[in-house]
Amino acid sequence: MSDDAKNPGRPQTRTSLSRDLTALGIVPGDTLLVHSSLSSLGWVCGGEQTVVQALLDAVGSEGTLVVPTQTMDNTDPEQWGDPPVPEDWWPTIRAETPGFDPHRTPSRRMGRLPEMVRTWPGAVRSQNPQTSFAALGPRAHDLMDRHPVDCRLGEDSPLAALEGVRARVLLLGAGFDACTAFHLAEYRIPGPRLEECGCAVLTPDGGREWTTFSDVFLDEADFARLGADFEDTGAVTSGPVGEATARLFSLPGAVAFAASWMTVNRDA
Repeated sequence: MSDDAKNPGRPQTRTSLSRDLTALGIVPGDTLLVHSSLSSLGWVCGGEQTVVQALLDAVGSEGTLVVPTQTMDNTDPEQWGDPPVPEDWWPTIRAETPGFDPHRTPSRRMGRLPEMVRTWPGAVRSQNPQTSFAALGPRAHDLMDRHPVDCRLGEDSPLAALEGVRARVLLLGAGFDACTAFHLAEYRIPGPRLEECGCAVLTPDGGREWTTFSDVFLDEADFARLGADFEDTGAVTSGPVGEATARLFSLPGAVAFAASWMTVNRDA
């Protein structure tokens, strides 16, 4: 048996996690966009439920908690690469994928904490069939109100609404490659690259249909390098939450830095 297995860290609890979050700098009334890695926190008594409760304790009754609840499997199968599917499957997938329902459709590959928030009593979810967010708190309805199909992470998305209320981002054991706020900057660089997209949506009569649209190409391949340069500016507060390293920073500040950085560092 390894030394780590013999001597695991202390159990993490609602009280200990809330204390760590407060020590990091989260204050009552914060609007907080959280990207998380539950496993990085160590052994949590109560799992994701405890973590959500600790986050809500930290922001208080006047604060709002937001998480990404994306469903990027509801995309055109022609673009799938992880894993790809046979070309003769594509028509069936386009014809039979259920239309996105913000109340029923689970998030995909986002982790257990976002799913806990999505299904929490009182949660509000945005309407985009690929890049939705879910929120808890007094600002939830206003922040989630606008999210049309053809603006996944741009000016009509919750990211722009979060920027408007000067939200902060918490990377809770997650890396900068998970930072969706950087995507808002992709809409603001000169001549952003576009792509053709497809997804299944609900129709007003309760049916479903496949719809196509053009939107900015979302590319997080250089987000780790971008995040490291952003952190070097001193704009990021880091510290322990449970056994994880957490990072806390201004969402508007991150978007502004990313837009300038991309303009210089990305090829046209």
